[in-house]
Amino acid sequence: MSALLDPMPSENGSSVQVPPRSRGPISLVPPPVQIHPVPAPASPFPPRPDLTSREIEVLLCWIRHDSKTEVAKTLFLSLGTVNTHLTRIRAKYTSVGRPAPTKAGLVARALQDGLVDISEL
Repeated sequence: MSALLDPMPSENGSSVQVPPRSRGPISLVPPPVQIHPVPAPASPFPPRPDLTSREIEVLLCWIRHDSKTEVAKTLFLSLGTVNTHLTRIRAKYTSVGRPAPTKAGLVARALQDGLVDISEL
């Protein structure tokens, strides 16, 4: 081991003195590794809007009935309140990039999101 620390001889036989290098403190902790986040795989399912339980109730009732008037009577709401709920539901679907401007569009969204089963239609 001491042979490794001895100065190396030069070509003419004399020893060359090499000053020791100062390396500074030696750390036993490895340097930090940068981990780049792996993007989550694109979900095959589109994003769902955050509908309230009452909005879901109004939507499902409207899907099962022929008119908004029937929905209002069934849920003990005014026709204006039913319209307000449906407007908000449409706005929430539009905000997540899934517009549903018609009743058929909302039925399709409810099917896609698992809120209603095709057998219930």
